[in-house]
Parts: sequence; C-alpha cells; structure tokens
Amino acid sequence: MSTYIPPLEDMQFVIEQVLDAPASWRAQPAFAELDGDIAREVLEQAARFATEVLVPINGPGDKQGCRWSPEGVKTPDGYPAAWKQFVEGGWPALACDPEVGGQGLPNLLNAALFEMLCASNHGWTMYPGLLHGAYEAIKATAVGEIRERYLPKVVSGEWLATMNLTEPAAGSDLGLIRSRAEPLDPRPDGSIANGDRMAITGNKIFISGGDQDMTDNIVHLVLARLPDAPGGTKGLSLFLVPKFMPDGTRNNAWCDGIEHKMGIHGSATSQMRFERAEGWLLGEPHAGLAAMFLMMNAARLHVAMQGLGHLDAATQKAVRYAQERVQLRAPLRPADVPAGGGPDRIEWHPAMRRILLTLQAQSEGARVLAYWIGVLLDESEHHPDEARRRHCTNLVALLTPVAKAFLTDLGHRGADDALGVFGGYGYVHEYGVEQHVRDSRIAMIYEGTNEIQAIDLVMRKLLDSPRRSDALLAEIEAEAAACTADGLALEAGALTAQIATVRGALEALQAARAADPEAPLRVADDVLHGLGHTMLAWAWARSSRCAPRHASPAQRERKREVARFGLQWLLPAAQWRWQRVQDWALPLPWVRT
Repeated sequence: MSTYIPPLEDMQFVIEQVLDAPASWRAQPAFAELDGDIAREVLEQAARFATEVLVPINGPGDKQGCRWSPEGVKTPDGYPAAWKQFVEGGWPALACDPEVGGQGLPNLLNAALFEMLCASNHGWTMYPGLLHGAYEAIKATAVGEIRERYLPKVVSGEWLATMNLTEPAAGSDLGLIRSRAEPLDPRPDGSIANGDRMAITGNKIFISGGDQDMTDNIVHLVLARLPDAPGGTKGLSLFLVPKFMPDGTRNNAWCDGIEHKMGIHGSATSQMRFERAEGWLLGEPHAGLAAMFLMMNAARLHVAMQGLGHLDAATQKAVRYAQERVQLRAPLRPADVPAGGGPDRIEWHPAMRRILLTLQAQSEGARVLAYWIGVLLDESEHHPDEARRRHCTNLVALLTPVAKAFLTDLGHRGADDALGVFGGYGYVHEYGVEQHVRDSRIAMIYEGTNEIQAIDLVMRKLLDSPRRSDALLAEIEAEAAACTADGLALEAGALTAQIATVRGALEALQAARAADPEAPLRVADDVLHGLGHTMLAWAWARSSRCAPRHASPAQRERKREVARFGLQWLLPAAQWRWQRVQDWALPLPWVRT
C-alpha cells in the first residue's frame, strides 16, 4: 500500500504546456540546447531512481531509524547504497554550473526531481536537501585552495554538507548565536580576510545530517562570531569546517547524539559540538548571514517541494484506496456504472469525493505554482535581459515564503485528510499514509517556521517592497485577460475578484501599520494563506485554460473539471483570511493562566 508513482504525465503537462518552459529555455543561452525531449528523459530517469531505489527503503528506514554511537551515526540499511547510486547518476550536479563540474540544467528540473525524492523517501532526501544550497554558498564565497578542494566534492555529491545555525539558546533568533571563531594565524594588524584559518568552538542543535555513514567526509557550514564582532546578526560570520582535514586527520567537530523525532526517522538530526575545530572563513568578516541566506533560500524552495511531495503521494494513496474499498450504498453512481446492489466504492460517496477532489486540486495547483517559481528562478539567474532578470528576482523573493509555508501546510494537512480516507487502516503503519502525516509536520517548522515566513512576507516583501506585489498582480491580470479571451468567464472572474481582494488587503495592511505597529504581525498568517489561495486560483485558471493542450482527451476534460472544483469549492474558503486582514484592529488578548 506504500507505492508511490511519480506523476510524470502531469509534470510534463505543467512544464511543457501550462508554463511553456521550453520557450523560456530557448530565450536563455545557458539552456538554449535543452528541449522537451531531454527534459522528459531527465524526469523519467529521476522517476526510475525514486521508485526503484528510494521507495523500497522508505518504510523499513522509517522503522529502523538512525543509530548513534560515539564512533558515529549509522543510517538505515540501504541508505549508503542509494546515495552511491544517486552520485553515480550525476543527480547532485543536475542544476550546478558546468564550469565547476555541474550539468547546467534548470532549477525547474531540479525542483521536479526533489518533488519525486521527497514523495518517495523524505528521510533519505534530507541528506541531499541542503547540498545545492551549500554549493551556492561555497561557490559565491570560497576562494583559492578552499574553493578548489571543497566545491567539486560538493557539486559531485562525493561529500555531503550541513548547515549549522541553530543553538540551544538561539533558535529562530540567530542574533543570540554564541559560537565563536578565533584566527589560527593572526596578522600583526589584527585584520581578517576571506579564507583565513580559524578555530571554531560552540554547540549546535537540530543539524540535519550532522553525521552519517553515506560519504567519506562532511562539509559543515557554521555560523559563529569572530573576536570583537558586533552583537546581533551583524556580527555573524560563515565558516567551512570539514569532518576530516585535508591530511586525513579527524577534526574536532563531533556529533554528541541524534534526536528521537516524530518523523523523518531516517534523517540524522544531530547535536553538534565544535571544540576548536579547524575551518576557514567564507566571505567577508561579519557577512555570514548574507552568505548563509544563499543556502537558506535554496533550502526553503526544497522544503516547499517536500510539502508538494507529501501532498501528492498521500493523495495517490487515498485515491487508490477509495477506488478499491467498498462500503455502504452511494446515493448516486457515475453515469457509466450500471445500476446494482451495494456496497459501493467509497470514492462515490459525496463526503469522500469532496476530500479526494480537494487533495487532487490542491496537489495539481501547488505543482503549477512550485514549478513556476522554478522557471522564475532560472530566468532571474540566466535571462539575457536585465529588466527580465530583475522582474523575476522580485517575484521569486515574494513567492518563496509563500511556497515554503503554504505548500508545507497543504502537504501536512492534506496528508492528514488522506489518512482519514482509510479510516482505521490509515492509522496503521503498513498502509503508508500515516508516515506522510508524521514526516510532513517538520517541514512547517524548519528553515524558518511558517509563522516567520508570514512575517517576512508581510513586513519585508509586501509592505516594504510594493513593486513586488505590483509585479505579481500584473501576472495575475495577464492570466485573467487570457482566460477572458478564451471565453473562460468563471476563471477570469475568479482572478479579477482576487486581484481586487489582494489590493484591498494591501491597503488595509498599510493603514494597519500606520495605526498600530503590531497589527500587520497579528494578521501575517492570514495574509500568507490568503495569497497562497490567490496563487492556487491563478494556477487553476491557467491549468483550465491550457487543458485543451493535454495529449489525453480524457485528461483535457478532467483538468478543467478539477481546476473549476478548486475555484468554486476551495477558493471561497480563503475569504475569512482576507476578512481578518480587513479586521486588523480586532484585539489579540494576552495569554493568561
């Protein structure tokens, strides 16, 4: 019951028809030679790896979990062998620069790859989940011998990487970080430069892959403070600290234990101790947070794919079960089903139909949104027109917190709804859906909790940068006009209404900030979920408009049907979110006992 089948047909439909990514690739010299055939082959090979290698070790790995000892961490059986196959297939290098050993393929295809990996085996996927972000950080900051030694190993996947931010007293508030770094070769004038050798001391917690037996070395990226660094986040620097030094000696970077978690049992979530561990400064002194954000932003997009992966995998399981399970008599049967006695498939019962259609509409809409961000990310980096790059950069900045928070929320709550389709069997491990509920919950917490994503969206991306919301609304207006031209009144009307709603909400937010500095923060979560639904509306409308391009006649009708279900049944549920934004002056009492 735990089988996952990558939705290649829908992925290809979104990439080629809904988003017309091949046309975008042709406009970018970096991808000019890439076409739909190559992209399809990449997706097919990725699907084969996911289903043949990762799916079989997902359930057993969840039950076995990681094992810690003073000698190191042992990952579940099959994990190291799967990683070896992943590296041999060249997958870590998929979206990396060819000049440093990468394949130079689009971030869009990398996003599709990670959707399949996460849906197949979230615990295993945690290990490569930070690798591309580490590549970005090292590529942007490392110099000289450090760059030459470590960047190729990270690109190829020969060595895995970690991101060491969180400390016992510094969770989301990185300004409280106390880990320190001291120059090992101090200059007489006290100056410090990129690449200088350092001794790192401190403790970190919740470090994914802090130790493992899948690679011969681990590249730790660590935030710490140089001597006399200013307080707060402006005093943080970034350091590269390997598990093993270039001469093969063991560095003083130790895993003191692993967390016993609700889910992702195959991921070694580690407590790390650095005792004058040797490392090197990456980038300029006190500029570590900016360098780390290169890694964190990539990680947040990967986390969004975790939400989508869980949502789609759980949806598949629920639909298959509902088609096989028979219970009671349904009030109506599909027109092509002959009349007869019960019991009937539970998929025919109205309550189940609503749940299953909700899951399908959310999954397909979320895929369009996530893949569009992939297209925008590629154009923001590679498009030859500077104005287009700037436009796409603004959209990516605005949509990243929405994707991270909204898609992970959909993934967890969708998995929970899918479990309900199974009844009591959903609570049983062998059916596979309860693992999605457990594994998906963490994605709402790490890489910046969803509440922090909402604050970032409202305070930095909307209120302080109105040009970003203007750019997004212009995209939605263009889709509404396209729907109108194709005679799709329902789709065009829904988008036009959303545009007016978002503009009204932004006006209310500006008024709220002027009257009460706390008010935008009180309704930030509502803004994010409201905008998330707006983006689903855009995705559903675009899918409906492009439905006639689908290769399958049956899917043409189904695509439009599911999209319209989303617009008619699901979109109105967001209205209370927007209403709460308008009612920003409502008091929020203090918590008392």
